[in-house]
Amino acid sequence: MTSPTWTPDRPWRGIMVATALPLREDLSVDYDAYAEHVRHLIANGCDGVVPNGSLGEYQTLTDDERARVVRTAVEAAGDGARVMPGVSAYGSAESRRWAEQAAEAGCGSVLLLPPNAYRADERAVRAHYTEVAKAWVPVVAYNNPLDTRVDLTPELLTRIHSDGSIVAVKEFSGDVRRAYEIAELAPELDLLIGADDVLLELALAGAVGWIAGYPNAFPATCAELYHAACARDLDTALPLYKSLHPLLRQDSKTEFVQSIKLSMDLVGRVGGPTRPPRAALTGATEAVVRAATEKARAAGHH
Repeated sequence: MTSPTWTPDRPWRGIMVATALPLREDLSVDYDAYAEHVRHLIANGCDGVVPNGSLGEYQTLTDDERARVVRTAVEAAGDGARVMPGVSAYGSAESRRWAEQAAEAGCGSVLLLPPNAYRADERAVRAHYTEVAKAWVPVVAYNNPLDTRVDLTPELLTRIHSDGSIVAVKEFSGDVRRAYEIAELAPELDLLIGADDVLLELALAGAVGWIAGYPNAFPATCAELYHAACARDLDTALPLYKSLHPLLRQDSKTEFVQSIKLSMDLVGRVGGPTRPPRAALTGATEAVVRAATEKARAAGHH
């Protein structure tokens, strides 16, 4: 069995937390709080962090903010190999520049969506990954067809991997059947869990990493869940999974950023507000997240 554990030569494996970015009330980035959060995650069993992803609100950051977030994460992690910045952008050249910046900062890998300014065809998708791979830092593909309208199918992933452009895929389609097809077609391509609410299913199917959302609020319990799931220890994993699933499923919903930040605030971490156009949770959704978070805390999750 392939090891689901972080190592310096496979720094995209293990639990890499897609970090929420703490913002002050004036919506400026609280870099000190972010650095402390990175240290907290690693101290509580997570292997590394993924800054500048969707959860990190990268689309709303200035270039200076985005670059500083990466530098902050590298310094706080104490080892750049534990940092996997998101490098997605509308243009392939811009994504390559972000990948080069990540490489210069000492990051161990980068996370890259397919072209998402339009519904790209296979030729454009493969060229996009080929261009960014020229930065000479390992590239993890990110399949999120619900948002990008570009589906990195097992067949397409196999071709991109054969091009030498990617080392792994963050699979967020929600279709757990794909795990087996990817393993058959591209056995050397690492499968990473991309959505919190299919963690157990994909771990059992052979995933070797988790690009995770809810460890932002409950890192130690999520680490225990991940390792138990990968070890096929269902006596430990299944009760934890069932207990946390009301929160884990929020990771696949439209307001996942607000939900995870609210949970962070409720457990004493610093989530803070979100930048527009994202608005604070209200009504039934807020009530669901609050109740699920408090129930998880009462159960001893942390």
